Formats: sequence, structure tokens, C-alpha cells
Amino acid sequence: MKPSSYHVATLHRAELTDDSVRLHALLTVHGDLDLPVVLPLHPRARARLGAAPQYFGRLRFIEPLGYLDMLHFVASSSRVLTDSGGLQKEAYWLGRPCLTLRAETEWGETVESGWNHLVHDVPAKIRAALELPTPALRPSLYGTGDAATSIADPLGRRSPRP
Repeated sequence: MKPSSYHVATLHRAELTDDSVRLHALLTVHGDLDLPVVLPLHPRARARLGAAPQYFGRLRFIEPLGYLDMLHFVASSSRVLTDSGGLQKEAYWLGRPCLTLRAETEWGETVESGWNHLVHDVPAKIRAALELPTPALRPSLYGTGDAATSIADPLGRRSPRP
């Protein structure tokens, strides 16, 4: 798929997958969004859907991905829709707006910065958050990526012991 021509999603938490009505409602919303949604199907969700997942519009189920492949999909996506704690932060690092399919997050600073939106499983909130522009600024919430250098440089300047 061409970069930014799709959204990437994850669904694995019990509160979203164990209730089949709730799961089907979320999948239906995902299938009706402005762009196709690529969903690596977690085993928990697959088990709830049965052997042959139904058709949900523009939603595309794929097999679960390894970490690096998932990062590639996120980096090339338009937006991320997720119930994962870790993926919210990775979306931020990769400069992709995130819609969190939960009522709360461990990463409140991503919400405060406008890069993450708590939409839970509410279709109107999901659609509204997709209409928001990507923030112009992405503050350095987690450092600048030079921690190892700032630690190693002073150590390298130390005089060797006799």
C-alpha cells in the first residue's frame, strides 16, 4: 500500500474483543472510515470472529506482524487506531496521530500534545478524531534520542587509571 493511504489498527484487549457485539461494532466502524484500515488480527480477536472473518467494508485483516514489520506499517500509515499501550507511544515517536480505543492511557502527555485522542469505542468520537489535523509541532516528550551519547562522551574523556 502507498504511504499514508491507509490507517493501521490493533484490537486485542479483552474489554474490546470478548463482547462480540462490541467487537463487531468496532470492526464495522473501522470498515466505514475514510481510508482502508489494515488490522493485523490478534489471536484473541480471530478466535472471537471464527475461522473466516466477515466482510467489514474497507477493513483489511492481515496476519499478526513482528515488531519491525509493525513499525514499518505504522510509519507508513496515515493514523493509528489502537487499544495497545505501547503502540500509542510508538505512533508518537514515528509522527503518526493516534486514536486510542480506550477510556484512558498511560501516556497522557501524548493526549495533551494533541497527538493522541481517547475515543474509546464510540463511533462518533472515532470519526471526529479522524477529521482533526495533524498537529504542526511534535514536542520532544521523551528526550531527543541522544541519551547514550550524553552518557558515553563524559566517560570517554576520563583519564585511564594507572
